[in-house]
Amino acid sequence: MNKSTLAIILGGGQGSRLAPLTESRSKPAVPIAGKYRLVDIPISNCINSDIKRMFVLTQFNSASLNQHIKNTYHFSHFSTAFVDILAAEQTPENPTWFQGTADAVRQCMTHFMNHEFDYALILSGDQLYQMDFNAMIQAHNESGANITIATLPVTSKDAPEFGILKTDSDNFITSFIEKPKAELLPDWTSEVSNEMKEEGKHYLASMGIYIFNKGLLAELMSNPDTKDFGKEIIPQAIGKQKILSYQYEGYWTDIGNIDSFFEANLGLTDDMPKFNLFDNSSKIYTRARVLPPSKITGGSTIDKSIVAEGCIVNGSEIIHSVIGIRSRIGFGSTISNSYLMGNDFYQNIEEIISNDQNNIINIGIGERCFINYTIVDKNCRIGNDVKLNGGKHLEDTNTPLYSIKGGIIVVKKGAILPDGFEV
Repeated sequence: MNKSTLAIILGGGQGSRLAPLTESRSKPAVPIAGKYRLVDIPISNCINSDIKRMFVLTQFNSASLNQHIKNTYHFSHFSTAFVDILAAEQTPENPTWFQGTADAVRQCMTHFMNHEFDYALILSGDQLYQMDFNAMIQAHNESGANITIATLPVTSKDAPEFGILKTDSDNFITSFIEKPKAELLPDWTSEVSNEMKEEGKHYLASMGIYIFNKGLLAELMSNPDTKDFGKEIIPQAIGKQKILSYQYEGYWTDIGNIDSFFEANLGLTDDMPKFNLFDNSSKIYTRARVLPPSKITGGSTIDKSIVAEGCIVNGSEIIHSVIGIRSRIGFGSTISNSYLMGNDFYQNIEEIISNDQNNIINIGIGERCFINYTIVDKNCRIGNDVKLNGGKHLEDTNTPLYSIKGGIIVVKKGAILPDGFEV
């Protein structure tokens, strides 16, 4: 086990841009790829890098995240490995909630300093990527840096969405600008690999992944006026500290809003997905559930899709979609360009028969439904002949049963849509 590094995973704020998926859960607890949670990504990257001491910092809707981590990450009784949740708590010294990423770390410093470590690896809880942190730690150590920032080469089109860093010939960061306007970009190019140059990626964006030397982190956290790493800590440290840029050229996306969340999930169905779930050396860990294999019946057709375990698909057509655990899809239904998160439990046969006799809608997708460009959150009950046809023709809206964001329909967790319902 890597005993020199302590990982700190930031759970993020209220996650309003991911609403309604974050109405009852924190961002790190949002289900992805049909069977995982967002927090499984940074935790798995740490485990694969042999970093097995992790704190997850959160303050909003943390109950389901607590439950997931408690049920998932169990290490040997004789090991010092752990994944612990640190929720925001009021103390005489800190009477407020977390005010930003740096403030969250500051308020939890007493917990971190109880452990022996040389480096603090600070990660975001809402990004999708696969990364060997050992290579980054090695680069940090060999360069003699005080801080290392993971950077991603990006194009001039994408650069205005990020904090852009400029480096010298030794990859040390010399300057920083937050979300630069297009006309400023020519002055902000950095040296990148030939492959990145061929793709037009000449700018280095901060990925929000940092390594701090323990002593420096303690020193920086002693200033209560700085609240955020990206907006204050890093810009103020440039020119005063040795800050290394560690360039990462693999797949990375920030799950910041419904559109990026939707795109990242459907991207997993590509023939050669940019994020590879099928990799022996970069496994994604999650709760080990005892579920049966999925059952496909009645002449169902499935193409370019992911179907998680424990599903029952009856005579349906599934195209370019992700179908989550324990999903039930009725006869004659079509699911296309959609993400069904699945269900937390099964209904027994007696309950299903009784509901049918009493015109009560069962959990899952009914018969003859058409669902397109839609996210269906967990434990929804969708009746027969329901039509959910998302697309840019729809205006943004929010109702008790569903929201529409950027043309994507999001059916809220536990919603009940009656027979014949249409959007």
